[in-house]
Amino acid sequence: MKIAVITGASSGLGREFARQIPKLYKSLDEIWVFARRTERLKELEKELLVPVRIFDSDLKRDYVYEKLEKILERENPDIRMLVNAAGCGKTGRLEKLSLEGQIDMIDVNIRALTRMTCLCLPYLHKGSRVIQIASAAAFAPQPGFAVYAASKSYVYSLSLALSCELEERGISVTAVCPGPVDTEFFVRAGGVSGSMKASLLKDAGAVVRQALLDSVKRKRVSVCGYEMKAARAAAKLLPLSMISRLMKKINEKGDY
Repeated sequence: MKIAVITGASSGLGREFARQIPKLYKSLDEIWVFARRTERLKELEKELLVPVRIFDSDLKRDYVYEKLEKILERENPDIRMLVNAAGCGKTGRLEKLSLEGQIDMIDVNIRALTRMTCLCLPYLHKGSRVIQIASAAAFAPQPGFAVYAASKSYVYSLSLALSCELEERGISVTAVCPGPVDTEFFVRAGGVSGSMKASLLKDAGAVVRQALLDSVKRKRVSVCGYEMKAARAAAKLLPLSMISRLMKKINEKGDY
């Protein structure tokens, strides 16, 4: 049985991947979707032509991984694509944000992604693809978005390393590093106000299309838009101290 596994499928980039992946993989037998909002997943199921298996679950809890592990062992599927799109973020100074909120970012953006990846690895085969949603924030420290950016730096680094590890198995890994995307994420993170952020906002469908094309090309990093490509280049060339000061000014103005 050939399947795709998608976390964070109830909204945003995860939902878009669920919509677009069947166009890339026309022989999929099922798409397994993970998110907390059951009704959203049921709505998505009605929309897709491919059979959908719903895992309505909180990725911070152990039970979902225990359930998934048992199902994987029993059914032994061929995972053609794994998309870790679940994520959360909060803007603001570290000292002013709640500890619970910061730990949530680590649990979802790092722990859940790592756990899901490790569980699925034995069921990936030659030609399988892994897509990890990182962020352009991963390219440099982000005062005012510190824990989120640090968590996405982890995803970025993990993806590049895993890509090398899986190369001999014929499995590709792509870290997707978008800037601001027009999804619910930025509403929950603290809003999308600011002229710079508004001008950089990308459509979720466009980001996912680029990610899938880059995955097919076996690119290790997918960046949508020349602005974020320029940001990546600048992060390689400029001192991190300079970039950090710049991002501090931008974030404090609410423009990032």
